[in-house]
Amino acid sequence: MSRDRAIAKAFDRAAAEKRAALVVYATAGYPRPEEGLAALVAAADAGADVIELGVPFSDPLADGPTIQKASFDVIEAGVDLPWALELLREFRRQRDTPVVIFSYLNPILHFGVERFISAAVDAGADGLLITDLPVDADPELETLFESSPLDLVRLIAPTTLRERARYIASRSGGFVYYISRTGVTGARSELATGIEEKVAELRAASEVPVAVGFGISTAEQAAAVARMADGIIVGSAFVDALGKRGVAGGAELIATLRGALGRG
Repeated sequence: MSRDRAIAKAFDRAAAEKRAALVVYATAGYPRPEEGLAALVAAADAGADVIELGVPFSDPLADGPTIQKASFDVIEAGVDLPWALELLREFRRQRDTPVVIFSYLNPILHFGVERFISAAVDAGADGLLITDLPVDADPELETLFESSPLDLVRLIAPTTLRERARYIASRSGGFVYYISRTGVTGARSELATGIEEKVAELRAASEVPVAVGFGISTAEQAAAVARMADGIIVGSAFVDALGKRGVAGGAELIATLRGALGRG
C-alpha cells in the first residue's frame, strides 16, 4: 500500500463521519495547464476525499464528449504523462489528498511500466486505475502493478456477470469502481436502475469500499447514491464546470456535492 493506506484511510474517515466518500476525477492540466494545479487544490479544499488524476490520451474510448474534449485540449497544450506526474508532485507539496492516477494503458507502456510505477510512487500517487486493462488480460503486467505500492483500482460494469464481478471485486485495491451504466462517461439527468442491488453484491465480495461513478452530476443524484455505496465518483460534471465556470465554478460544484453526502 502506498503512503500508509491513504485511500483506505480516506474512506474510513468518511464512514466515521457517517457519509459516503467523494472521489473527484480531474483531467491533468484542465482547463488550462497553468490552472491545473489550482484545479486540484480547489477540488481538495472543496471536499474531495480522493482525486483521480486523468492522464490525457488521444483515443479515450471510454470517455464521453466532455472528458474527450478536455483531453484533446490539454494534449494540444503539451500535457502528457510526464507532465501529469510533475503536476502530481507539485500538488503533493501542497495537499495530502489521496490521488489515483487514471490512465489508459498505452501512455504507461510508452513510458515504461516499471519506470512509471517508480515515478508515480515518487511523485506521490496512491493508486492506479487503467481503463483498458481488464482483470486477467495480461497476468504478468497486472502482477507488476499489484505488487507495487500503488492500489490497483478495478472497474466493474453493470453488464459484468455476477461471479465475474465478485472475482474482480476481490482483486481490487483502494476501492472498487462500479460503473453505474453502460456507455461512456458523462453527466446524466437521471440515475441508472439496479445500483443498490449490485453494490450490495460487490460489497459482500470485496475487502475494499465500493464507489459508484458514471453519470452523477447533481446533489440529488449524489445523495441517492450515497445511501447505497461507500463513495460516489464525479468526473464529467467537474470537468464541465471547470471548462464553463473556471476553477471557482468547479470548486463550487464539489462543495455542493460534498454537502449532499451525509447519511446521518
